[in-house]
Amino acid sequence: MTEAFRIVHITDTHLWADPDTVYRGWRTNRSLLAVVEHIRAQGPQPDAVLLTGDLAHDEKPRTYRRLRDIIATLEAPVWALPGNHDHPAAFQQHLAPACYLSHVDIPGWRVILLNSHLPGRIGGRLQESELARLTQLLEDCQTPCLVALHHPAWQVHSAWLDVIGLENGPQLMELLMKSEQVRAVVCGHIHQQWDRRLGHLQLLATPSTCRQFLPGSTEFAEDAQPPGYRWLILRPNGAFETRIERVPQARSCGLIKEAFS
Repeated sequence: MTEAFRIVHITDTHLWADPDTVYRGWRTNRSLLAVVEHIRAQGPQPDAVLLTGDLAHDEKPRTYRRLRDIIATLEAPVWALPGNHDHPAAFQQHLAPACYLSHVDIPGWRVILLNSHLPGRIGGRLQESELARLTQLLEDCQTPCLVALHHPAWQVHSAWLDVIGLENGPQLMELLMKSEQVRAVVCGHIHQQWDRRLGHLQLLATPSTCRQFLPGSTEFAEDAQPPGYRWLILRPNGAFETRIERVPQARSCGLIKEAFS
């Protein structure tokens, strides 16, 4: 295979069992449907769909099943991991039985999924067993790697978000900085675009499919940017490209009030 492998990254869908539920001024079911329709209308379709948590806000089995059915319309393998708003047991039973929950090898690359869910907490943490698994996967791999998790392991310069990130983020970053085959780390949680370079690492975060958080804010604040998603294009020679797609129609059909709260 010489063609690039195209991953579409979708995160922070915040769905509810009742598709008409309004979440902080958003009908999240409608905004996700608009995002998926936008992806389907693009040129080459994804070779895989990466979901990085906060998928079912109410953590109910019916919500995960509906998400599964919506994402299935993209007709691509799904790789999923939970966020702080997810229920791990329901997530695994109703969404992820057929998903890669550890890692997957594709031509020229290894994609590693990490579980940062911490029961009862908004912030996240990688358990020692998860860090040990990551260490082993990196040691056993000679190809470039993409690492995915829900919580950012770095400071995003928003005071209120930085206190609910990854508790042992510095430990993860130290490990990744020592592993030059790791080319990029991608996360959700912060409901905004983030794209920074740190040595050999590209640090990436992807907008939510519903409401957006204002970058650089000291306290909670929403942004008027539309929902979005990210393309990750991995080439067999180790090169990669990435871009954000914004979906104005997802804002139009999902947002029911202009005043943020």
